[in-house]
Amino acid sequence: MLEILSYDFMQRALLASLIIGFLGSFFGVFVVQRKMSFLGSGLSHAAFGGVALGLLLQTEPLYLAIPFTVLSAVLIIYLRDKTKLSTDTTIGIIFSVTVALGVVFLSIKDTYSADAYSYLFGSILSVASNDIWTASILAIITLILGYRYWSSWTYATFDKEFAVTDKIPVKRHDYILSILLSITIVTSIKVVGMLLISAYLVLPAAIARLISKTFFQMTLYSILIGILSSVAGIFISYFLDLPSGAVIILLQSLIFLIASIIYRK
Repeated sequence: MLEILSYDFMQRALLASLIIGFLGSFFGVFVVQRKMSFLGSGLSHAAFGGVALGLLLQTEPLYLAIPFTVLSAVLIIYLRDKTKLSTDTTIGIIFSVTVALGVVFLSIKDTYSADAYSYLFGSILSVASNDIWTASILAIITLILGYRYWSSWTYATFDKEFAVTDKIPVKRHDYILSILLSITIVTSIKVVGMLLISAYLVLPAAIARLISKTFFQMTLYSILIGILSSVAGIFISYFLDLPSGAVIILLQSLIFLIASIIYRK
């Protein structure tokens, strides 16, 4: 165990799993409680377009994936508020456009399969120091904004109409949450993979929802489950030589299965 922890790539992977385990599980409770699971899926596929463009231009994919995904999140909220379209419809539109762009970008590049594989399914070997810094900055911002707006976000989560009546800037907070969620998704790509991020957001929060009596408990349990399962998944994926994202999701799914049996109605 000590020998494994002496490897630089393993240290980076574990540190990244701790941070994104916190971020994904924190925002996951809002995704689950607001029934926005499709948003996580849509934004994760929107990141695919930015990553593909980065691979095509031979630059750091996440540098392009972040603005690409943030713009997609803003467009989804904007179209939902300014048109007659439902949230699912706007997500579906952005989802399709960004994936189509990603396919076009990858088709232009001659050799992409090896690079694209690690972004699709996650790889502990691909985590770099700049990924840690990006995730750390996002975690600090999340802690600051979460401390300041927690009550407002929670209020709007359970009763949006009354929150608006009480003059809480719900629309502005929706933009903030969506932007933070989109950046969280991008920073999680190298560990979890684009195809599995939506499950990574939902599973810890869903498990916490089964065993919690209050929303605050749900948030704490979700964060704890997300961090522990991410770290454990990193170790298991290393020993079994499997994609880290798939192992983490399977581990969380097993926990969910056990919790659903024990805490069934």
